[in-house]
Amino acid sequence: METCCNVLIRDIRTSGDDILNLLMECAEELPHKDALYGALVGLINLEDANFVAKVVKHVHDALQDALGVGNCNKLRIMLRFLSVLMSSNVISPEALVGIFGTLLSSAATTIDEDKGNPAWQPRADFYIFCILASLPWCGLELTERAPEELEQVLAGVEAYLKLRRTIGDLSRSPFRSSTNEEKMTSDQDFMEDLWSRIQVLPESGWKVESVPRPHLSFEARLVTAETHDLGSLVCPDTPSFDSITTAIAFGRQWQEAEEKYPQRMRRLHIFPSSKSEEKMAPIDRFVVEEYLLDVLHYLNGCRKECATYMVGLPVPFRYEYLMAETVFSQLLLLPKPPFKLIYYTVVMIDLCKALPGAFPAVVAGAVRSLFSRVDEMDVECRMRLIQWLSHHLSNFQFVWPWEEWAYVLDQPKWSQHRVFAQEVLEKEVRLAYWEKIKLSIQSVPKLVGLLPPKNTPSFKYSGKQPDVSETELALSTELLSMIKAKKTVREIQAWIEGKMMSNHELAIEVVVQCLLHVGSKSFTHLVTVLEKYGQLVSKLAIDQTWQVVVVEAVARFWKNSSQMTAIVIDRMMGYRLLSNLAIVKWVFSEANLQSFHTSDRVWEVLQNALSKTTSRTSDLRKEVISARKYHEEAIAATVKAQTNLETAQGLLETSSSEDSRVHATAKVEFARSMLDKKKEKETSNQESLEAKEALLARALYEQEGLFILIFQSFASVITQHILVNENEGLSTEETMDVEGASEIEVDESNIDGERRNQRHKRLRSNGAPKQRDSQAEEQLQWQTCTLEQLQAIARHYSAEVWLLAERLDAEVLGDDVHPSVVKALYSGLNRPQE
Repeated sequence: METCCNVLIRDIRTSGDDILNLLMECAEELPHKDALYGALVGLINLEDANFVAKVVKHVHDALQDALGVGNCNKLRIMLRFLSVLMSSNVISPEALVGIFGTLLSSAATTIDEDKGNPAWQPRADFYIFCILASLPWCGLELTERAPEELEQVLAGVEAYLKLRRTIGDLSRSPFRSSTNEEKMTSDQDFMEDLWSRIQVLPESGWKVESVPRPHLSFEARLVTAETHDLGSLVCPDTPSFDSITTAIAFGRQWQEAEEKYPQRMRRLHIFPSSKSEEKMAPIDRFVVEEYLLDVLHYLNGCRKECATYMVGLPVPFRYEYLMAETVFSQLLLLPKPPFKLIYYTVVMIDLCKALPGAFPAVVAGAVRSLFSRVDEMDVECRMRLIQWLSHHLSNFQFVWPWEEWAYVLDQPKWSQHRVFAQEVLEKEVRLAYWEKIKLSIQSVPKLVGLLPPKNTPSFKYSGKQPDVSETELALSTELLSMIKAKKTVREIQAWIEGKMMSNHELAIEVVVQCLLHVGSKSFTHLVTVLEKYGQLVSKLAIDQTWQVVVVEAVARFWKNSSQMTAIVIDRMMGYRLLSNLAIVKWVFSEANLQSFHTSDRVWEVLQNALSKTTSRTSDLRKEVISARKYHEEAIAATVKAQTNLETAQGLLETSSSEDSRVHATAKVEFARSMLDKKKEKETSNQESLEAKEALLARALYEQEGLFILIFQSFASVITQHILVNENEGLSTEETMDVEGASEIEVDESNIDGERRNQRHKRLRSNGAPKQRDSQAEEQLQWQTCTLEQLQAIARHYSAEVWLLAERLDAEVLGDDVHPSVVKALYSGLNRPQE
């Protein structure tokens, strides 16, 4: 460090700005090394106080900017950096405590019902979190140099925690029930948990093993250095509370605040604490989690460097189990992970390669633990875990001890363990080919029964079929020949009208089958045929009813491939051949209801439709903002051009000589031509803005209709399902007994596959359950899966759904809707039931 300090001091005079910028980039983007950078700045302060004054000002400005725009990560890291600067005597303890006091005061005001806005508690919580998260880096020095001020800060935090509203995380947990370790902290939310870890630090003298203290080696010199003024911070005003008159308005603001200041992590206990927290104090676990999350965040574009830094943290103990839990906690974070799923996949792969002797076994243990609890796992988390595991295995030759999961074949088709294994194999087939995956499970040949059918199209007119008439076969043959002959759309449309319009459903079946047959060779063939002949489908699918028929025809053609079914429907929606409403109606059609709990096929199609609809709205909203900005610039340019014209005209009026009048006239003509151009541009920009606003209004209308239809469909099928069960004698009491039985089995969640298999055999040997009980279990599983899909959609798209809260209450959640539907929807929105 002294060598580095001497080199920097030598170059500060010639490259001071570059060094300052580089130092700030390192402090922000490699925050697990902030203690080192803080000590380095402290050493430089002994030789060049002016440069360090610039560093302090830069940190202050960065903090103020982060507060103003709500940059959570920058605010948290800069506050940590200030803490280590205080430890190195660059700023005074009073200055740091003053910053803490500003944040504490703002947080307390926010949750005050008279002066603030309790709906913005997430922001207040974040401010307090930043204070508490900084204390491991500065608590020891504050205890020695400003003990009374530290006590005041801690007392203020404690008072805040007593006043704030405890945040329930039921709908944000990856599991429906808790293990014994999770139950130990179930009464605490994330703020209370961190506070409990901070409270025990005074007992250990504020010593944190995971926080390096390099400044102690230079303490005798650093205490002689000059301390710098920091200046005060100004926290942004809290949005007004006066307009919040209803629970819905309060919920909308809470959701807005939560989206801007999200909870960074929800701790996931995969392993016993004896493994994940081996030789770690509670605060050390928090600090190591912070290190790992910082590396994941700031190095998200450099996955190999990310893995390298993650395995080389400056801590004196092993943390492979904790590292796996942290990555999985981000992968399964609800409502959304910070980054795309693929990022965590490649990081996990690189971690396995970086620690080949340790980490692969840890990951395998995590998968076994998560699989043992998959029947309690949130449906969205289960789908993410399936996608991750299939992709992960594809990078390691699809090697997995499938014999451990062989017992799932003895379970019913709706068992979530069986569905999980089935979906993993299906996703693996997508990433390779059917024969390759069959070979990977050759150690358990009977698992072939879980493989999907071979990925081949089901062309109805490939030859004589029992259910295909000679007329149909002749029509398809003729249509295929016309397509291969590259006939125009108009020619084929005329042929269809002449040959098949008397039987509309037959026309759709033949056209869709033939077009998909031509496009089945590759994705490029599919895109080409839809672009060229998609109008044939749009002419036949004239309304939603016929569009549903088209979707059914697509599903029949690709019944052996969930992937191609989803791709074709998605492309047809992109080309506006199908509406999102028609797709929703197909998803909730009678033919698909019984697969809600045994396959992710229809849910993938529904998620694609939702994603495409909301993405289009988001893109249009950005375009409107951009167009509005250009329009405002054009207005300003027009005003300026008008001013220039008036100035030129005034110059012409005051001209006395012939030359000056000629010169002034030329200026007037030029200014008038520029004004005409600016007005023309303003008009063009205004027309563009109005067109984009009209498109956005239409997209928002379609999006609103889509969500209303989805929730109406959920409410209808779930309520009807429950009523039918009750009429057949499957009462609520019986289903509750089944649900209770699943919770009793939680204590066995960590047993391995062989022991679970033995347990299932014992159950069967003691007497097979009655058919009625089995039916009740299946119906309960259907109900649970469908309700969780409803909750997942409300949670994932909470920003859009909150805007429809009044309509949902009026049009969807009527008195005839089962209470479980209301509970699931409200839970997804984190909205308390009234």
